Amino acid sequence: MKSVAWIFRPTSRLLVAGLLMTTHALAAQPEHIPVRVVVVTTFELGNDTGDKPGEFQAWVERFPLPQTIPFPQGYRTLRYNPDKQVLGIVTGEGSLRGAASIMALGLDERFDLSKAYWIVAGIAGIDPAAASVGSAAWAEWVIDRDLNFEIDAREIPPDWSTGHIPLGRGKPFQLPAPPLDRFNGVNGYHLNTGLVDWAYHLTEHVKLEDTARLRAVRAGYPDYPNAQKLPFVLKGDEVAASDWWLGERMNTLAQQWVAYWTQGKGRSVTTAMEDCGVLTSLSFLAQTHRISLDRVLVLRTGSDYTVPAKGQTVAQLLESEASEDDVLSAYLESLEAAYKVGSPVVDELVKHWDRYRDVTPGS
Repeated sequence: MKSVAWIFRPTSRLLVAGLLMTTHALAAQPEHIPVRVVVVTTFELGNDTGDKPGEFQAWVERFPLPQTIPFPQGYRTLRYNPDKQVLGIVTGEGSLRGAASIMALGLDERFDLSKAYWIVAGIAGIDPAAASVGSAAWAEWVIDRDLNFEIDAREIPPDWSTGHIPLGRGKPFQLPAPPLDRFNGVNGYHLNTGLVDWAYHLTEHVKLEDTARLRAVRAGYPDYPNAQKLPFVLKGDEVAASDWWLGERMNTLAQQWVAYWTQGKGRSVTTAMEDCGVLTSLSFLAQTHRISLDRVLVLRTGSDYTVPAKGQTVAQLLESEASEDDVLSAYLESLEAAYKVGSPVVDELVKHWDRYRDVTPGS
């Protein structure tokens, strides 16, 4: 017995020491970083501050988001305001980067996102039939236009209006429309109507910037009454697609595509790339209860029109927008609108967190 005790005593000491070290390590670990709101942007041109701005810069400089948090598994370093508990992310452009970056953030154990609100605040193409450049649209529906059959326009039957056909159907806009969520993909997302309405009514009277540049752009669209308006805040839905499409025919397709998939409830206003990817990741994360999909908002502001001006060809419009060295027709104004309309919503949620932590506005 004496020899057996001698054999086990060092092992016991090692076990105790290991338990003490583990306990100390757990005690030393920081708690999850609390997050009340995640501001989602898609690109930044250079530095976060002090140079030519992208979607992120106004939030970093003016909200502000002073703290830098490494994010090697994502596209770009995160920013955080520890007093307001607001986190900012740049996903990278396109639905693939958008989906990957949001999934990486959602699985990051450093953050407590269980009560967080998410607001996508980015620029977009805008339909002149619906609104003017520099305007800001809160989306209730985000409809994917990438998931479809496609026939080259030179080969479509003469009685077809388009070569884009819904998966599961044999002709354009064949009824009944398939469900939005099918085995071969999700053709769109319907956001929390109450929350979208709340955000819209909170910001509908925000005065947006009008400039000589915007007035010059609007002058090219005399046949579109809504394109002639001063920039304003509205509710308007989004077509998400990986291709940057332009022209009257593609614009009509977007209008019809949204009407088809929403059974006439949605209205195509903006077009962007990332948001179905972002929402796909958020919907998967919601299944694990890491986030709440009912707390997601999408705000897009008009940086350019989706159709050419009067007397301009679609090829000329494409050429004017193709160079990455040039800015879009309402680029700076749309960046400003995204911040001016998005920030009051974030401020309201933060300042009255005791009200909104457990009860989603508009619910």
